[in-house]
Amino acid sequence: MEFIETSLKGACIIKPKVFRDERGFFLEFWNEKVFAENGIAAKFVQDNHSLSVKKGVLRGLHFQLPPNEQAKLVRVTRGKVYDVIVDLRKNSETFGKWEGFELSAENFQMLFIPRGFAHAYCMLEDNTEFIYKVDNFYAPESDSGIIWNDPDLAINWPTKDPILSEKDSKLQELKNFKNPF
Repeated sequence: MEFIETSLKGACIIKPKVFRDERGFFLEFWNEKVFAENGIAAKFVQDNHSLSVKKGVLRGLHFQLPPNEQAKLVRVTRGKVYDVIVDLRKNSETFGKWEGFELSAENFQMLFIPRGFAHAYCMLEDNTEFIYKVDNFYAPESDSGIIWNDPDLAINWPTKDPILSEKDSKLQELKNFKNPF
């Protein structure tokens, strides 16, 4: 596996070794020892899987508040997404900065997102499946988020009119966020 640092400290793109032949492919996408050797010591406790049937569906920007914050390891198993992370760690030199990545079933790339980050992804193809591991259990009382089109973040999304859940359409702006990170 190849671990590539992003511009946001602690987050990285992971390129697994993919073994292909006429039957298909094989890859290892989680190996606790290899990840620890590359500075990621997360102990994942829950796996999640989502399907978005329409191109333009946008999920996020989501995160969990302390003490239930989560690190994530995300990947696409069918289709393609534009995946965005935002550093919410108030003492970080990259606080309020964002970075976007194209993850797809074709490129096999994964993204590790540390605790203290907001996360969202926008479907670039119909019927996209997204899988992620988290290192803390979901806690509804800690569920929070930032609105996808926050003017201070100015994220360059691949759509100007995404398909949102009711919850995601009512998220707060970063300037109104009482930051516990």
